[in-house]
Amino acid sequence: MFKRARYQFGYLRRKPRKRGPDVWVWERNSSGPGGKRKREAVIVGNVEKYPTEAKAWLAAESFRLAVNAEPQREDVLFGVLTDRYMREKLPRRHSTASKYRSWIVHHVKPRWESVPITKVKPLLVEEWLTSLALAPKSKGHVRSIMHILFNWAMKWEYIDIDRMNPISLVRVEGSSKRLRQPRILSVKEFRLLLDHLQEPIRTMCIVAACLGLRASELVGLQWGDFDWKNQEVHIQRGVVIGRVDEVKTTNSNRRLPVHRNLADFLLEYKAETAPEASKDAWLFPSPYGTGRPRWPWTIQRDHLLPAGLRAGLGPLGWHSFRHSYSTLLRSLQVDLKVQQELLRHSDIRTTMNIYTQAVPDAMREANSKVVEMVLPMRKVG
Repeated sequence: MFKRARYQFGYLRRKPRKRGPDVWVWERNSSGPGGKRKREAVIVGNVEKYPTEAKAWLAAESFRLAVNAEPQREDVLFGVLTDRYMREKLPRRHSTASKYRSWIVHHVKPRWESVPITKVKPLLVEEWLTSLALAPKSKGHVRSIMHILFNWAMKWEYIDIDRMNPISLVRVEGSSKRLRQPRILSVKEFRLLLDHLQEPIRTMCIVAACLGLRASELVGLQWGDFDWKNQEVHIQRGVVIGRVDEVKTTNSNRRLPVHRNLADFLLEYKAETAPEASKDAWLFPSPYGTGRPRWPWTIQRDHLLPAGLRAGLGPLGWHSFRHSYSTLLRSLQVDLKVQQELLRHSDIRTTMNIYTQAVPDAMREANSKVVEMVLPMRKVG
């Protein structure tokens, strides 16, 4: 005969610590090997974060619902959903997880934490997003987080599974548009900028402009990523806020052609700056001897922005080089699918909505045209 599992509410107790504030501990009984009963305990948080037992119980709700096979859904609060999501389902990529956590902690939880999930309606969410003092693109990010959370609410059966996520009805005007477009540089303007930069920043900008890399990918380059014989580079990591991580998307992890002129340029740069560098050495290591790569945002603030102003080009950022690379490809009438492959966009709609198959020779030819336009000639003697 089928025996229905007993619903467990567990126990909550305040536990003192030798150092720091007391913590709230949620405990429950479970069956171990051989049917023996055992007690499991989870730290919910300290008393500074949850000063009352009622608030600690609210925080423990996500643990309680997670261990029960048939969740009691009637009054599940949105805070329970956000806590469980942050504990179990944040993306593996550190930079993405940090952004998601920030949107949830600073925007979603303060407004919806104590509201039952079933009471979070599309119109209310849309009105709330409109009222936020954020840029439209940032509001779009918050909406996306809400959409993800509702997907998990249905998967965890906190709410009924519907065909359509309710947040699909929420619209954020202008969320797909930038408030300020990146500055696009012509070849002449790029050469002018180089005259106002010192090494190794100058070489970093050349590599970014010749390969269309993101800033995180640029500082994540190691000498072993280059295949000099086949004239290729494998883009396989990014560095965000000093942390080495995966590249932005699966499609970003690709091999790109390296024009022979760029290869010669980099080999000369290596011979001049780091002739003994190993394969796992960074192309652009920190100048402070930490063994870590440089921070692109510090370089942007201390070097790119001032250089752009000195050159009369206005404020510049790293993404200007990627956008300029894309613009040059379009001006050369490169096949749109080849553009997508070179820029490593996951969805061709990011480049343009056309579906054809790019071939490596076409990628190399297109990249060669850009490099021959952008890469300055090395001075002899």
